[in-house]
Amino acid sequence: MILFNYLLMCIIFGTTFLAIKIGVDASASPFFLAGLRFFLAGLILLGWTVWRHKTRLTLLLRKEMLVTGFCLTFATFATLYWAEQHVSSGIAAVLSAAGPLMILLLQAAFMRQKTSAVAMVGCVAGFAGVFLIVLPKLTVSAGIWWAIGSALILLGEFCYSAGALYTKRVTDRFRQESPVAMNAVQMLYGGAMLLVLSAFTEQVSAGSLFSANAIGSLLYLTVAGSMIGHTLFYWLVAKTNPVFPSTWLYVSPLIALVIGVLFYRETFTWLTGVGVAIILAGNFLINWSSLSRLFRKPKAAVAQA
Repeated sequence: MILFNYLLMCIIFGTTFLAIKIGVDASASPFFLAGLRFFLAGLILLGWTVWRHKTRLTLLLRKEMLVTGFCLTFATFATLYWAEQHVSSGIAAVLSAAGPLMILLLQAAFMRQKTSAVAMVGCVAGFAGVFLIVLPKLTVSAGIWWAIGSALILLGEFCYSAGALYTKRVTDRFRQESPVAMNAVQMLYGGAMLLVLSAFTEQVSAGSLFSANAIGSLLYLTVAGSMIGHTLFYWLVAKTNPVFPSTWLYVSPLIALVIGVLFYRETFTWLTGVGVAIILAGNFLINWSSLSRLFRKPKAAVAQA
């Protein structure tokens, strides 16, 4: 069951980037689509956890939930949805996988955590991979919006990384709260902020919003991406450990690249492939110590048996 749910989670997360791309291409209102997705998902999940007596509505009054909603949902997905107007879904997935690199830098710069030589090599390799992906597009005149979109995705991942480190402190402080409920509230707040941003910056067109592609994208991302995918992630954390579910970062970008090329005719060059491989290798090196502990545990258990 654990392996099945892990594979399902990787497939869901890998396909969400193309679903975002389809929805954005069908509608001129990326912020509205993103806001509606997370507001609905947060509202449904919060209602479910309250009904199951897993949490109380007073969780909405916690300022920490507002901060995590800003970092994890608003800043991350406002940039991602806007960027996918100009960046392919596969490249968006790969650039989003730069999150562990950002976390490493933040831990070293602001939390004074010592970083191993292997992790630093992984960090340098990861950013070299990003450079290889972005550089070719800068050589053509039409690539300015592509470059801006790529930079915004990285900025969004920086906000997500900061939010992830802050969320670790929040979950330690509110151990009695359900992680699913806290995720629901932060999605609710982040979705509301995205809808406010949309109200000030976009003219929502009913015709494009109610197209088959826009509605299909919204439903898939709300149900599969936000509700099922994130619930599976928290379930795997509870059943295994925080490291194992996070390895989706090595699987889902590859899925996103393949389905983008096969089903949406996105381009893919050999230089992009090299950049992708370097970024994924960098992530692997950054998490080497955690992954090695993960794979040593089963061996230790077998030896004791």
